[in-house]
Amino acid sequence: MRILVTGGAGFLGSTLCKRLISEGNRVICLDSLVTGRLANISELIGRRDFRFIRQDVIKPISIEGPLDEIYNLACPASPNKYERDPVHTFRTSIFGAENVLQLAAAKKARVLQASTSEVYGDPELSPQPESYRGSVNTFGPRACYDEGKRGAETLFYEYGIHRGVETRIARIFNTYGPQMAADDGRVVSNFIVQALTGQPLTIYGTGEQTRSFCYVDDLVDGLIRLMRAPEGSKMPVNLGNPGEFTVKELAQMVLEKTGAKLPLVHFDLPKDDPRQRRPDIGLAGALLGWAPTVPLSEGLDRTIAYFRSEIDQEGMPREMEA
Repeated sequence: MRILVTGGAGFLGSTLCKRLISEGNRVICLDSLVTGRLANISELIGRRDFRFIRQDVIKPISIEGPLDEIYNLACPASPNKYERDPVHTFRTSIFGAENVLQLAAAKKARVLQASTSEVYGDPELSPQPESYRGSVNTFGPRACYDEGKRGAETLFYEYGIHRGVETRIARIFNTYGPQMAADDGRVVSNFIVQALTGQPLTIYGTGEQTRSFCYVDDLVDGLIRLMRAPEGSKMPVNLGNPGEFTVKELAQMVLEKTGAKLPLVHFDLPKDDPRQRRPDIGLAGALLGWAPTVPLSEGLDRTIAYFRSEIDQEGMPREMEA
């Protein structure tokens, strides 16, 4: 097949591109490189079955020739990156979604939206099923991302119902693994980089808030299964690992695995930071036959090994150097 991946030079997108190519597909990667990195796709550059287009998804997308599938993964996914330019983040979600939907309609391609567990906000129900409508603040620092993704889901719903586009929506929970940027800002990469560079591990709040961590290979498998599901789904599908850990437990695991003897330093919890994250993946199991297979301990070993290889002789990841 011929497949477009927007945001294909990012952490998740680059892993997806490699998986799709390994299956014999031809992949077009579109990325603005605002948060994506050419280093993530360097092994694909120059291949006949891969093409890179540097473009912001906010602009109309023109691709010559047929397309079978479109994965829309374009958008910063961590607060320290999407809050740098909140208006652009919101426009990326809304205008980007409409641009890929219009392209999908023109090409008669199936299209998948990478949504997020953030649409549930700070949940009052756990685990969170797809039917839960969430507890989201529309007027706060995280709203540019949370509400942008919610608006994108609305566009996918409308194009699917009223314009005949074959759509899919994946609500993605915390994902980690190789190819994460050292300055990504999410808790797994933060802790690993801090442990490997001798810095205290920073915990926001008490550390009792929980997260569910899905290894990137498992998540990519879920995305592909959702895209290829013969009957699709009439509603979004949660993709994540239902294993639930406190942030403090994660910090202790990282310290043990890296052998670091470092203190934990606490800072105030950011506004609207959710207290609990745990997906109900019953629908993914029933519809896709999907469940994650990589336990957190094993996934952390692989991710720590990746970051060790990224640390230079001065003890600083390359992308974090001045």
